[in-house]
Amino acid sequence: MRRIGIDVGGTNTDAVLLEDGRVVHAVKTPTTEDVTGGIVAALRKLSQHSEVARGRIDGVVIGTTHFVNAVVQRRNLSRVAAIRIGLPASASLPPFCDWPEDLATLVRGEIVMLEGGHEYDGREFMPFDDAGMRDAARRIRDSGLRSVAVAASFSPLDPSHEERARKILAEECPDAHVTLSHELGRIGLLERENAALLNAALIDLARVTIAGFRDAIAASRIEAPLFITQNDGTVMSAEMAMALPVMSFASGATNSMRGAAFLSGVQDAMVVDVGGTSSDVGQLRRGFPREANSVVEIGEVRTLFRMPDLFSIGLGGGSIVSEGPRPSRPHAGGTPAFQVGPRSVGYRLTEEALVFGGTTLTATDAAAAAGVVEIGDAKKAAGVPRDLARAVLDAAKAKLEDAIDRMKTEAGDVPLIAVGGGAFLVPDRLAGVSDVIRVAHGDCANAVGAAIAQISGETDQVYRDMIREDAIAAAEALAVERAVAAGAERASLQIVDVEDMPLAYLPGNALRVRVRVAGEMQRPA
Repeated sequence: MRRIGIDVGGTNTDAVLLEDGRVVHAVKTPTTEDVTGGIVAALRKLSQHSEVARGRIDGVVIGTTHFVNAVVQRRNLSRVAAIRIGLPASASLPPFCDWPEDLATLVRGEIVMLEGGHEYDGREFMPFDDAGMRDAARRIRDSGLRSVAVAASFSPLDPSHEERARKILAEECPDAHVTLSHELGRIGLLERENAALLNAALIDLARVTIAGFRDAIAASRIEAPLFITQNDGTVMSAEMAMALPVMSFASGATNSMRGAAFLSGVQDAMVVDVGGTSSDVGQLRRGFPREANSVVEIGEVRTLFRMPDLFSIGLGGGSIVSEGPRPSRPHAGGTPAFQVGPRSVGYRLTEEALVFGGTTLTATDAAAAAGVVEIGDAKKAAGVPRDLARAVLDAAKAKLEDAIDRMKTEAGDVPLIAVGGGAFLVPDRLAGVSDVIRVAHGDCANAVGAAIAQISGETDQVYRDMIREDAIAAAEALAVERAVAAGAERASLQIVDVEDMPLAYLPGNALRVRVRVAGEMQRPA
């Protein structure tokens, strides 16, 4: 298998060619404001190698923060019609009720609440209101809204009412893009509905962005299918990504952790990914990031995504060193008061940092002045006092130690894999860390993680009148079939995660089972 992995970060766009499990070439270019330009530049640079220009490429896998940034920055979002199926329950908490007002004002369109939905044991809560749904569909058509989100109570257990709503919408509003909450969320109505609403707001942006990705690949004369990485370290097709862009929200950090596991050969460890703007700390389990078990907020909106459990701090190679409060553990020597981050020069590092001829003092300049890293022209940072440079590195160390301590799940020392373009800010000795592992191509671990990404299948179901072993086996079989349908090679599938929870308040020995499997994508014919 020969794949190109690309990761679009806030500072750099990285691209690698992976062949039969090894990194053949890796390149790094500055991220551009339009995102696509950076991908074109990275692919052009990678295509200068004959193995890329002449050899067959089995797939191009891209990880991007484009969609989550749109939510956080409140830009390029579409207005959405929200359909809630669950009356008479939940009438006091309408869609958008827990959104920040500035974001809700941008996204909120028509709001429709109808009778229907199911109970927690799969029984119908109320009959589906066909007539009300048809009237709502006509109002949505007349209002000109083209994005619709549908959420029904306990639809992950029985999605039939959401499916009936989609059928009516297709008949009355054939041009509308419809998001069904059961396709991307778990049990928990408001959080699942929020995910569907965010997804619907991003549909138009996703179509434009992925078309841009395809144009970038075509401009590089590379003929290969396009895949987009998901939050859980696996991939989805470009077509699926256009329908479910929210599934890529945390893919950048996930790719880095998967890449760290692949490059180091270590499957269980802490990982710190130091970029140009921020550092993400997480934990690997069986080569995949540990998932967050709590509600995850995206742009101040509560959701229940498959998200990695991460702790992020404003520390990176582009972090600006400015006047401010003295760090809690300052370096001895009477250096002036300063702070490192959270402001960063970002993708302008190669223009604004001292070592590249700029005028802004960054963490990279401090590391170069202290002799920790050779980057740019170190002579241009010669004016940075040695004591200040060491104090900046000590402040970075203190931030990293605090972040690692927050994410550890055990008292003893643990191994730490340091990756990312700013990994030189991670010292060889840290409190609570037994060994700092550095790897070849670690500065492009995010792109490597994208290139090795697998295809997954997941199920979250309630089983009744079955013993625990049979319920888990049934859930595993369903997850496998979903992965195969998504393009995974059946023989390569492995179980990544299994959770089972007895539901004592239900009759029939009820058991809620969640299973996730992952495997290699099917080889092209």
